[in-house]
Amino acid sequence: MISYPNIDPVAISIGPLAVHWYGIMYLIGFAAAYALGMYRAKHSNGLWTPEMVSDAIFYGALGVILGGRIGYSVFYQFPTLLADPLSILRIWEGGMSFHGGLLGVIVAMFFFARRYKKHLVDVTDFLAPFVPIGLGAGRLGNFIGGELWGKPTDVSWAMVFPNDPSQLARHPSQLYQFALEGVVLFGVLWFFSQKAKPRYCISGLFLLCYGLFRILVEFVREPDAQIGYLAFGWVTQGQMLSLPMVLVGVGLMVAGFKLKTFPEKEPLKNLKKSQSKR
Repeated sequence: MISYPNIDPVAISIGPLAVHWYGIMYLIGFAAAYALGMYRAKHSNGLWTPEMVSDAIFYGALGVILGGRIGYSVFYQFPTLLADPLSILRIWEGGMSFHGGLLGVIVAMFFFARRYKKHLVDVTDFLAPFVPIGLGAGRLGNFIGGELWGKPTDVSWAMVFPNDPSQLARHPSQLYQFALEGVVLFGVLWFFSQKAKPRYCISGLFLLCYGLFRILVEFVREPDAQIGYLAFGWVTQGQMLSLPMVLVGVGLMVAGFKLKTFPEKEPLKNLKKSQSKR
């Protein structure tokens, strides 16, 4: 068994103000997405500008925060939400859902695409390779916070998390998710998107890979106590929410390679003219 590093989840404390590592990880994810977006924008032949990247990150941040909180309340705390609707506003109590955040980002990107007269999937195809860094950073935040641990196990790398009331040796499933959803997913998407791909394919690959990785890790991750298993004594809420991602991802990739439609190549000067008319 490996000793849990027991890092203080509060990174900075100034009087009553406490900045948690989990929040810092969100900032790292957004900053990395911005930097990578700027890099890709320089090689987009005018399809993306620094202003677009900045706006996309801003829209995406709103989608992640609002969608993540609403999704957690609906997917994981629905009885509490019905009994106390204002609980959705108490973000200081914790609780964010990736699947809710994903839906929130899709809605946010819809409005972004309308503003810049882009196809929604061209936007998600551009942004998808940047997302895994934020996902990986978030899982490190979960690990530092000693939350969302795995099931009891006797593997040699098991850990006892200080917040676990049972004090059992468990899978460090947060690190598994960091490796798969962060490192591996970033490598796959970044390599796949190095050359132009048909519309839908990059977004489809993101949904497919994340869904598969999340379903796999859920087998060794402790289910949410308030929900438990949904069926057969092993199906979790995370798996049920991830299965549609796999199916939609496969469908998007099949459609992309079949239609072979590439993003429109709108010259930058024409885009500037269209913006000046608003």
